[in-house]
Amino acid sequence: MASKTRYNSNKAMGFGCASIFFLIIALLTQFYAPAFRGTWGGTFSYFGCVLLTFYFIASAVSARYNLGNVGNKETRSKIERYNKLYTEKSKEGTAEERKAVAAEMTNDYYDLATDFYQYGWGNMFHFAPRFKGEPFHESLRRHEYWLAHRGGMTKGQKWLDLGCGVGGPMRNIARFSEAHVTGINVCQYQIEKTTALNRAEGLDHLTACVNCDFMKLTEKLTPGGYDGAYAIEATCHASDRVKCFSEVFKCLKPGGVFVVYDWVMTDKYDAKNPEHVRVKRGIEAGDSLPDLVRQEDVVAAFKKAGFQVEEHFDRCKESQQNVRENPVPWYSTIAPGWSPENWKSSVVGRTITHCMVTVLEAVGLAPQGTVATHTMLCGALEPLSTGGITGIFTPAYYVKGRKPL
Repeated sequence: MASKTRYNSNKAMGFGCASIFFLIIALLTQFYAPAFRGTWGGTFSYFGCVLLTFYFIASAVSARYNLGNVGNKETRSKIERYNKLYTEKSKEGTAEERKAVAAEMTNDYYDLATDFYQYGWGNMFHFAPRFKGEPFHESLRRHEYWLAHRGGMTKGQKWLDLGCGVGGPMRNIARFSEAHVTGINVCQYQIEKTTALNRAEGLDHLTACVNCDFMKLTEKLTPGGYDGAYAIEATCHASDRVKCFSEVFKCLKPGGVFVVYDWVMTDKYDAKNPEHVRVKRGIEAGDSLPDLVRQEDVVAAFKKAGFQVEEHFDRCKESQQNVRENPVPWYSTIAPGWSPENWKSSVVGRTITHCMVTVLEAVGLAPQGTVATHTMLCGALEPLSTGGITGIFTPAYYVKGRKPL
């Protein structure tokens, strides 16, 4: 069961941000509204904002914000250790070194990043193509339902969700298909959040969570015990896809299906182009990826693991071709510009959040390392959008494989 301290983190961040907001309003009222100052309304507003500021500061102190509940001192050491893995001048900053510590690196990353992801993105940690007029979160759900439909999920089946995050897709897919979904996650912090959310939404009977490295599934799962498995933008964290997919293969019944959306560099990627390499490395550093591979490497890994590959293509590209009028690309939410929908992920929203966490860390309401974590996460967004605009990267290369009968 999740500790109370873990769930105080979001409260603390909210209280801290609210205190900053009301302090700014109080100062603006006092110094930049001369016509309003000196009136009963101005005086009331000023002192009201000051009182609210102190109230929210006191509330934030009582809740005390901790990223992933890893502790004030540990936050800084985790982000420093993580960043070192992507520093080219460091001996640890190579793809091979990252592969050697992939599970630990991913656990550290999500301990630090989960609260920011939930704040800015919601409970579904992935991208999706959409069409004009389609709400952002609806596009994410449709993307999940499409994968479940393509995999043939039906009521009563048992499926695995590899790298389930905080369970947003798991809950949506369980409702949609009425299949039982077991989430696999190496991050205990996310498992505790997932379990609590599953219970709160009344989905205990259709969901479960297992703390397990998906490179070692058979250590905790029954071989041949599942009808299928899916992974939504998760197997990109694997140090070795062949080994990961082989573990999935062992867990499936004969005829079982494995469907994925995987992060890959497309056939447009040129390893000799410095700009392409910069984009690739930026995505890896901001998203805890050992090494981004090409689309053909994922298909080859399916085959080497024993699967019969039935279909594979770039789901984002295919979806855009099907939506002939005003398609909205997957990277639109993080691309330069402004949109009132999901504004927290926009450039403006990210700037506001960064200012807030800077103040919170400076006054001791957030642990040392919070700003560095937010900087690291934001650092991936420009490479991601550039990768999407140029077509050299996709977050949803779809592959469907089947275990032979």
